[in-house]
Amino acid sequence: MSNDTTLVLGATGKTGRRVAARLRLGGTPVRAASRSSRIRFDWSDPGSWDAALRDIAVAYVVAPRVPGPVHEFVARSEAAGVRRLVLLSGRGADTWGDSTFGLDMRSAEDAVRGSALEWTVLRSSNFAQNFDEDVFHAPLVAGELALPAGAVPEPFIDVEDVADAAAAVLTEPGRHAGRVYELTGPRALTFGEAVELISRASGRPLTYRQVSPAEYAAALVEEGVSEDDAHHVAEMFVLMERGLLAGTTDDLATVLGRAPRSFEDYVVRAAASGAWRRPDSG
Repeated sequence: MSNDTTLVLGATGKTGRRVAARLRLGGTPVRAASRSSRIRFDWSDPGSWDAALRDIAVAYVVAPRVPGPVHEFVARSEAAGVRRLVLLSGRGADTWGDSTFGLDMRSAEDAVRGSALEWTVLRSSNFAQNFDEDVFHAPLVAGELALPAGAVPEPFIDVEDVADAAAAVLTEPGRHAGRVYELTGPRALTFGEAVELISRASGRPLTYRQVSPAEYAAALVEEGVSEDDAHHVAEMFVLMERGLLAGTTDDLATVLGRAPRSFEDYVVRAAASGAWRRPDSG
């Protein structure tokens, strides 16, 4: 395989599978790597990394859930002849202060930004698709979403926009070197407003209820989420309530030359696909 190949980590994940598809469509050779791929990649097994990195020009990196491994991954990348790294991180990571949320992403940023390689960091707001592909989906199907989020809005971004931005950065060497892009949707919504839009588009009487972070973490544990993961998610909402991440940016337009998709656009597409239909509704 030639050394113009792009390594996409987390290739079965929310952004990775979309990024890989875009690169392939554009004619870029792709090595899609995950724990279940032909060329296996597992953050907890450094022995799997070298084969994934062999003959790679640029890598799309989604940080593992624990701090630390990306530092060794960067060193292995440099040794393997990788030229560029594009990291997906979280919105405003350098403003999180003493929060315990996102230590994994901050560690990954330190590793990538401190490397000798050309790098770009994409910091994303919460994905709109969390409402139909992730932890918010099942409660909505059941009729009520309860979260520790109140009046502070969130500029949800369509994951398709994140994938578009990642594919652009991965295929435009030099243009984005040393840049940190804060990616947001075009306007901020409270979670209550988001649920109201979903209710209207889906034709279902969905409700939103604010709970405390402790109540939310306990509910996640009851659903089978580990205590560490539940605490991590709850801490995200504590951080969001500070209001530092509620504003929008023009960074997506800087990368793509167009405005981000609206939350309403996402809701219409997801509702039309039956995302929030009750299983017994036919």
